[in-house]
Amino acid sequence: MTGPRRRSAPHGTDGLRVVPGRHHGQERLYVCRPDGTDVAWYDREAARVHLLREDEREEVLEALGPFLTGPVAVGPPPVPTPADLARLSLHPDDDLAPNRPGEALLIALEREPGPAHRLRPDPRRRALTAEQTAGDALDGLEGAGWRTVHSVPLPGGDRIHHLAIGPGGLFAVHAVYARKQRVRVADPMVTLGRHEPEPLVRRIRAAADRASYALTAEVHPALVLIAPADVRVTAPPRGVRVLEDRDLPGLARLGGVLKPADAEALHAMARDRRTWARL
Repeated sequence: MTGPRRRSAPHGTDGLRVVPGRHHGQERLYVCRPDGTDVAWYDREAARVHLLREDEREEVLEALGPFLTGPVAVGPPPVPTPADLARLSLHPDDDLAPNRPGEALLIALEREPGPAHRLRPDPRRRALTAEQTAGDALDGLEGAGWRTVHSVPLPGGDRIHHLAIGPGGLFAVHAVYARKQRVRVADPMVTLGRHEPEPLVRRIRAAADRASYALTAEVHPALVLIAPADVRVTAPPRGVRVLEDRDLPGLARLGGVLKPADAEALHAMARDRRTWARL
């Protein structure tokens, strides 16, 4: 419950102290006894005081008095949902939620950075830029009810760059660096500039199919092109969305597919490495 917090600048009465802290990125004020035991916390965003001990209600409110502005709700902490319990039961080695955009590439570059001087840029760094750009845009949708798991490992060495889960459904997003390049899409081939065409659409579709099987829910494949000069779709790819990175915020407008509880449950499954190891 407590998570990492700053044990500094305590305030309060002689009996209880108020200590600022953070939980999953949200600011909280914890109310604790002199021995450090928590008895309540104040969620600023929700304007709610969560009591762990009902018989200390008056003391808690007195300690928090200088910090409360406007009406606040007071009551016990919410009952954990099945998704909450699933997250709490995950071993850190099995939890994919902390993955950064491009996690696998970041690790590969740390282990083998490559020569300091080379004639051509390391293609891994361009691929990393693509994943980070798309990942940052998807993370920005969290306020609209979306959750994203980055760099999802699949058996056999493949990866899903980003798995986005929200009101509009599930999307397996594959990001491609295309800065200032002309892109041609003709299912299943994708051509970047003067490079040879690659059957990228087929790979993206296959990864989404595997994700659908693992999660027992429909996962839509999406190809995201990062900063292309021009995009021509001559043969629309079956079932695959072709987007530019600037289009990703538009996912926030999609809805009507998943209820919040269903999205949370699917996110709990998706962040569990064991879900993918069974494929």
